[in-house]
Amino acid sequence: MTAAADAPLVFASADAGEELQRAELYGLLASLWLAPPNPALFEQFRVAVTEAPQRGGALEIAWQGLVDVVRGSSVQAAADEYDALFLGVGKPEILLYGSYYLSGFLNELPLARLRDHLDRLGLTRDAARGETEDHVSYVFEVMRYLIAGDDAAVCNLEQQRLFFRAQVQTWVEALCDAVKAHPRAAVWSAVAELTSQFVRVEAQAFDLIES
Repeated sequence: MTAAADAPLVFASADAGEELQRAELYGLLASLWLAPPNPALFEQFRVAVTEAPQRGGALEIAWQGLVDVVRGSSVQAAADEYDALFLGVGKPEILLYGSYYLSGFLNELPLARLRDHLDRLGLTRDAARGETEDHVSYVFEVMRYLIAGDDAAVCNLEQQRLFFRAQVQTWVEALCDAVKAHPRAAVWSAVAELTSQFVRVEAQAFDLIES
């Protein structure tokens, strides 16, 4: 699975259903954590996107904050920021892998557990991708698949809940906190804020299911 970085940034209307809106937002966040916006996506932020994928409360505020900061940036500035935060020479300033936030190290037991979870879902990593499965963009792509995929035996609310609880809620907010605290973060501080708010909304929704 790969993030759809070139897909048009058009969110579903409320009439199209909350599930489609959720899947699209997971897909957009996967794209933004995987790489800086390409010129086409950047232009969509500039001229087309004005409304939040979900209306109301903190998520709408976070969305508008992201739109505003992207419109005040540029393709090159965003690319430079992404490189400075997540790539660079040697160890990156900020790591995007769940194992690091769960164990303090890369490629540790949390990654093995994630791979076991993916195996139970019948999912494998695209060999063409350099990132391991615990990259934040990968786990978001899995969530998008579990919401919008066609295999009802796997793509259902219970599998979403189990994967979110084990592989998203356990560490993604810690990543977001690290990004927001970094002095170089501008575009990705806004990405992190939207991500954090979305994770909280998702957690609250699953809380209601379990209560």
